[in-house]
Amino acid sequence: MSDSIQLTIDKGVAFIKLNRPKVFNSFNRPMALQLQEVLDNCTSNAEVRSMVLTGEGKAFCAGQDLQEVTDPEANPGFKKILEEHYNPIVKRIRSIEKPIIAAVNGVAAGAGANIALACDIVIASEAASFIQAFSKIGLVPDSAGTFFLPRLIGFQKASALAMLGDKVSAQEAERMGMIYAYHPVEIFEEEVNKVAYKMAQMPTKALGLTKRLLNASITNDLDTQLEMESKLQIQSAQSEDYAEGVSAFIEKRKPVFKGR
Repeated sequence: MSDSIQLTIDKGVAFIKLNRPKVFNSFNRPMALQLQEVLDNCTSNAEVRSMVLTGEGKAFCAGQDLQEVTDPEANPGFKKILEEHYNPIVKRIRSIEKPIIAAVNGVAAGAGANIALACDIVIASEAASFIQAFSKIGLVPDSAGTFFLPRLIGFQKASALAMLGDKVSAQEAERMGMIYAYHPVEIFEEEVNKVAYKMAQMPTKALGLTKRLLNASITNDLDTQLEMESKLQIQSAQSEDYAEGVSAFIEKRKPVFKGR
């Protein structure tokens, strides 16, 4: 088993760390496959109620390890890289009905940037930056970059960033709506943890159904979305957490949600 992914679970939060700092946490096949396995384990683990995806060292993730794709013996080929590495990772991130926070501690480039943007909430360090680096080496954006980026910041801005490959600072990313928030380096980890632990104490089932609704809203028309909201609202109203939330409100106390 590769040690390129580190997993720590604490108080309902799964901290998932990309751990190839010498190559800025760029993806090779073992790391991509191990990340999928870790995400699957966190999905099935009832103890896990929120997740944080971050990077070890100075970078979040520099995208694909180019040493791998230029090695005649180790190169899996782009078809396998996309169909077996990045696409399954993005699909897992969007289908897991638990909140996933991307804690972008440094540069997020190429597939690294787009995997971060696929997460539910992106919080960046002031030292972080985002780069659609594909055009710099004659490639097109992948890992759902052409799907999420225009929806986050608009077609015109996304088109320019994808084609020009400009580096976007954390401050600018927040300003344009690419990410949720950024914080100074000194308090970045503390601020990420505040959000992660808070979400781990929230009604996990309702958050998961909210994620399902947001996913569907990308392609649904209004009538279909309203119908889906009604269906999932009825479902969430049958949860233990809803009963606890109402009881706590009436009794003027803080609710204790259990994610059920």
